[in-house]
Amino acid sequence: MASSDSEPRPLIGLPTYCERTRFGHWDLDSAVLPRTYVEMTERAGGIPVLLPPNGSARPELVHRLDGLVLTGGADIDPSRYGAPAHPASGTRPDRDESEFTLFTLARAVDMPVLAVCRGLQLVNVALGGTLHQHLPDVLGHTGHARTPGVFGVTTVRTLPGSRVAAIAGPEVSAHCHHHQAIDTLATDLVATAHAADGTIEAAEARTGPFLVGVQWHPEENATDLRLMRALVEQATAYGRERAR
Repeated sequence: MASSDSEPRPLIGLPTYCERTRFGHWDLDSAVLPRTYVEMTERAGGIPVLLPPNGSARPELVHRLDGLVLTGGADIDPSRYGAPAHPASGTRPDRDESEFTLFTLARAVDMPVLAVCRGLQLVNVALGGTLHQHLPDVLGHTGHARTPGVFGVTTVRTLPGSRVAAIAGPEVSAHCHHHQAIDTLATDLVATAHAADGTIEAAEARTGPFLVGVQWHPEENATDLRLMRALVEQATAYGRERAR
């Protein structure tokens, strides 16, 4: 269960973009993230902490967090898994530098991690896996990102006995918008959900602390907080143990 009113709510780190952003009279480079991530974290019982990509993450940052959501966004630089860039790839090296070190530091202290879309891809690459850089080349269709800027709904089947199945059930109506996905799965991970076309839609750690990644966007379904509540529950326990 999420933290009760009698104990501190866990601090959940949410990496952001640095993007040109317009608001009011201003048009500035800003650290931004869709508000749906913030709302999902708050509604699930956590305190959202926005993390701008300011170079390599530092250990003292991780020591102040109780949980981490690796948020969605741009493609991982394919040089990180030994591949040339596909023409359809769009990368953000500043996010890569920050979030790869952030994930490494979080894993080193057994912090619970929920990885979303790009986040799942980052986890797979960080642990030694590779990616399909453009799914239409592999599948022959654009079913996972039908319309740019619009989330489609894909039916996803979860693996019985997995963490993600225990959290989300045997089938998920997943809000998807991705043109990349896992190719070679990292050996430390097990694929725990697939779309009908065989695309890996979730993976999790074989052993160890909570590490669940989903290729879909749970923050886009305001009626389903189960994945985020699972992270908050784990983060609450992690923070409690750390405080002893």
